[in-house]
Order: sequence, then structure tokens, then C-alpha cells
Amino acid sequence: MPFNSFTNYPMSWRPNRNTLHRPVYQSLASLLEHDITEGILVPGTKLPPQRELADFLDLNFTTVTRAYKICESKGLIYAIIGKGTFVSPNAGRSVAITKNKVAEDCIDLGFVASFEGSNALVAETARRVAEKTVLEELFNYNEPTGLPRHKYAGQLWMKELGISADAKHVAIVSGAQNGLAIALFALFEPGSRIAVDEFTYSNFIEISKLYRIQLLPIPGDSNGMLPDHLDQQCRLLEVHGIFLMPSCSNPTTIMMTDMRKHELAAVIRRHQLIVLEDDIHAFLTAGLVEDYRQPLYQLLPDQTLYICGTSKSLCSGLRVAYLVFGERFRERIEKAVFTVNVKTSSLDAEIISELIFSGKAKEIVDEKKRLAQSVNLLFASYFPQHASTGHALSYFRWLPISNREAGAQLEQTLLLQGVRVFHSDRFRSGASIPGHFLRISLASTDSLKELDKGLGILRGVVN
Repeated sequence: MPFNSFTNYPMSWRPNRNTLHRPVYQSLASLLEHDITEGILVPGTKLPPQRELADFLDLNFTTVTRAYKICESKGLIYAIIGKGTFVSPNAGRSVAITKNKVAEDCIDLGFVASFEGSNALVAETARRVAEKTVLEELFNYNEPTGLPRHKYAGQLWMKELGISADAKHVAIVSGAQNGLAIALFALFEPGSRIAVDEFTYSNFIEISKLYRIQLLPIPGDSNGMLPDHLDQQCRLLEVHGIFLMPSCSNPTTIMMTDMRKHELAAVIRRHQLIVLEDDIHAFLTAGLVEDYRQPLYQLLPDQTLYICGTSKSLCSGLRVAYLVFGERFRERIEKAVFTVNVKTSSLDAEIISELIFSGKAKEIVDEKKRLAQSVNLLFASYFPQHASTGHALSYFRWLPISNREAGAQLEQTLLLQGVRVFHSDRFRSGASIPGHFLRISLASTDSLKELDKGLGILRGVVN
């Protein structure tokens, strides 16, 4: 029996010793996972110190350590040196954002689409592709990383974004999210730590949980992630990688300055981090924003996996993205592409390539930029004090709110008012990150009139 009495001792988690079975460390880990996923231990809860819990359960200290380690590798808990162990912010629920159906009369300002009205041009190109004599060669397993002409189209497209890469260092995958999954599968092990912004892409949080990757939140400012804070964390912990969306970070709309890219590159080089650069919004930035010089890939080609998706720029339904990588990653990426995908649809890649070669891609992008400008002006008419923050042509906005209602509850409240939006809890990479926000999609409604109505309802609720 433990020497100390815990009868009246306050503990955030008091598991029943009698429910444990051999191997005890696995049983304890399962019990902890159950209590987290069932909501008994809520996000942000500080767990008992390992020695204290071991004493309470009359177990060996290493048994508790192994149990905590299992749950940490699953992304359920995380440790802060000198402060303790905490339940992860999204451990008990999925934060993945999908195009789930909402009520027919509900205005969707949650899921970020890409102004689907331009799909008529895509359909016209698809019909032209269907008449080609090369159609049959698109229906096989050949060239798993992409046909040479499809890679060439990607190289032409990315050249406008500042990317210079040869074909053997380019792979075609089924969208940017698929590219992230392939990168984690190929380049990281369960338990690896990846530095991210405090508020980061929610589906990257979900993918990381699936692969048991630990996310390490790093503070930032209006220019992007803070290099000194990244350097400090790399000195304290073993950090393996970093995930960034420099052209227009999802969800905050922050654009990383060229100076900040160089500052971060110095830290990344010093600690030999693997960079996952999701630059899906570069088409809104390159050639438009004066300070945009180049992607991080050009500064750190041997350490970076660059992801260029076409879902927001050209067509969301054709799942085509380009991965660009250094020689050190080539073998692992090629194996992972085949293992995860076998091969991305060459028919989809052919349509995207035809759009690029014919010049239709530029027409589509120009139209989407025009639409993005219109919806951002409309947003500014409702929320003028928040309209100048971040990217001027962002497909979404990051709206600060004072409402401290639980994120899921506030989302439900807005749904009952006829509007779907997503709360910042879905994007929070750490439990203690302050602030309450709503991410407002501006690119998903069928018309400006519908968006106008949705923003009016939203303003009435949040004010």
C-alpha cells in the first residue's frame, strides 16, 4: 500500500486500481485514453505527476511513465518541461473540417470552397481532354509520381510562384492534404515533434493525430512564427520538423514576410528541421504582394517538402497537387506516394495540365482574384475594424470575438440562427493558447447576396 494517504488529497485523475490488469502499463494507458475520449478529463486538464500517480496506485514509477508515453504518442496528452502533463486541446473530438451537408436553408460560412462558378471552364477543358487520342494511356499504373508532361505543366505553374525544380524532384499527388499525409508517412515516426503556429490548419491537426505526431505550438506575430521562440523550443526539446503556410496561413490569414522567412530559415538550418511548406495560397500572393520574394523551399531546398495544391486556384474537385522535394527525400517520398496512392488520377492531372498549357488556368485565377476582392470588400462593410488584418484576397477571415462560450456550443448556436462557421477551438494546437475567434469562409456561398445575408446574421449574433 502507498505510504501516503490520498483520501482527501486533491487529484485531477483518480483511476481505480482494481480495474487494471496485466500488462498494467497498457491497461493504465487504455483507462487514461477512455477517460479523455469520453470527456471525463477535459482538454487542458493537468494530470497528476507521474510519481504522485504511481504512489496513489501503488505502482512502479516506470509503469506510469510508460502509460503516459503511450498516450503522448497518440496525441492525447502533452508535457511542458517544468509545468507538467496536460490533456491535449482536441484529444477527445475530431476537428477535421469537411463539406458535410447542413440544412438546405443554412448559409455555409464554414467550409472554405473556391468560388465554384469557374467550373464551367474546367468542364469545357475536360470535354476537350475526353476527345484526345492519348486518353487510353491515362488509365494505367505507369509513372506513379506523374507523367512527364503533367510534371512539366506543374513546373510551369510553380515557376510563377518562384519554384525552380527538375522533374525527378516533383511528384503529383491527390491534393494538398494527401501530400501532407504522404509527407508525414514518409519522413516522420510516431512520437516525432513538429513545430506549428498556435492556430494552425485543423486537418493537419487531425492527420498528425492519425500518425501519432506531436504538435508543438510556437507563438507568432503579424509577420508569422517567431524565430526566437522556435529556437528556444528546439534547444529544450527534440524537434523534428516544422509546418508552415507562409502565403496565407489557415486560419489566421497571416502572410509571412521575406525577412521572417530568412530569420526562420536560419533557425531551421541550425536545428536541421524538416520543413513542410503548404503554399496552397501562393497564387494569391506571388506577383501581387510586394514583399513576396520566394518560398522557403528556395532558401532550404535540401530540408523542405513544398506542397502546391490546385484546389483553391483552379478546381477543388480535381484532386491534384505538386510535391517538390530535395534529393535526400526522393526515395522515401516516391515509395510513400506509391504505398499511399499507387498513383494519382492521370485523367485529373491531364485536365489540370490542359488548363495550364491552354492559358485557361490564368483566366480562372484572374476571375477568382476578382471574386476574392469582392467578397473581402463585403466583409469589410460588416466588420471594418478587422478587414485590414492579413491577406487582402484571402478566401476566409479570422474574426476576434469576445464570446467565451465553448467553441462547439457557439457553432451550434450559430447553426440555429442559420449560419455555419468554425470556432478557433478547431485550430488550436495547444491547450493554453489565448483568444477566441471565428474563421469565416467567404468563398463558399452561391452568390454575393447569400454571403451578404450570412454576414448580417453573423454580425447580429457576435455583437
